Amino acid sequence: MNIFDSVTLKSLKLKNRIVMPPMCQFSVEKKDGIVNDWHFQHYVSRAVGGVGMIIIEMADVEPDGRISDLDLGLWSDDHVAPLKKIVEECQKYGAAVGIQIAHAGRKAQDADTPVAPSSIPFSADSKTPHALTTAETEAMVVKFQDAAKRAVQAGVDFVEIHGAHGYLIHEFQSPSMNKRDDKYGEDLSRFGTEIISAIKDVLPAEMPLLFRISAAEYLDGGYGIDYGIELAKKYKEAGVDVFHVSSGGESPKGPDNVFPGYQVSLAESIKNALDIPVITVGILEDPDIAQSVIQENKADFVAVGRGLLNDPYWVLHAAEHLSESIDIPKQYQRAFRLRK
Repeated sequence: MNIFDSVTLKSLKLKNRIVMPPMCQFSVEKKDGIVNDWHFQHYVSRAVGGVGMIIIEMADVEPDGRISDLDLGLWSDDHVAPLKKIVEECQKYGAAVGIQIAHAGRKAQDADTPVAPSSIPFSADSKTPHALTTAETEAMVVKFQDAAKRAVQAGVDFVEIHGAHGYLIHEFQSPSMNKRDDKYGEDLSRFGTEIISAIKDVLPAEMPLLFRISAAEYLDGGYGIDYGIELAKKYKEAGVDVFHVSSGGESPKGPDNVFPGYQVSLAESIKNALDIPVITVGILEDPDIAQSVIQENKADFVAVGRGLLNDPYWVLHAAEHLSESIDIPKQYQRAFRLRK
């Protein structure tokens, strides 16, 4: 088994195990959340470059749910047609395309008053968020569901829910950020499981649902992998098909030691505990390291973020480095030694 092996998720066949993770481009021109020419170029070039699974960057369920006003949205039907053009063009080159649906919660920098499960700011320099009422939280679940409907209308192959990096779902699931006394405080996984169930209701039966999870926190007193596994179990029961395993983001403090593959053990723990496919991420742009993760069965997919920002053709170059023969666009074949 290696990073160039094909794999099937439900009925979705992926040509390799290489993932372009969602990376915000902060490139919306009119602050309307609509993709533009930059996004088209950005994603299609990686599809041409051979990525098996492209996850389009965080798209938010309401305008004030964005990290900044330069981010994408899926709160309006106006977002569907421009997004569909990108999805269809990427699919022409054999890439499976999805989009990450999210809400930034208390980390929404440009919101006049951000929202959160509790009125706890992200940092001393951050705005104090409004604590969502029970009714407002229930309405937020519907906003996630409506965004997923629009993603399906845009023709995506899968959907990813963002439950990591200190954004709204992560805030609800974290004991350090959720101090509520209603039903969403009694069960910290409830907001996430309700969103998963609501989105599953509007996805085609064979469409995979991904969930990006912070499997551990770096805040003093934050949760660790054992708690992350318990969350993942509940989310799997609610309908998650694949976990995209990351960590942190709940505070300005990050990990003490960052190195290539530093999050692989978190993905491996969830994979083994739940017997579910996982994507691992974190400084995996060295093809030898990415290859070893898959060969050693520590994860099912490797997400290469900065490597693909640096090189749209990372996949083709990795194949040549690893002496793997893969399909290369005919227009570029003269530049490569190994090709099918």
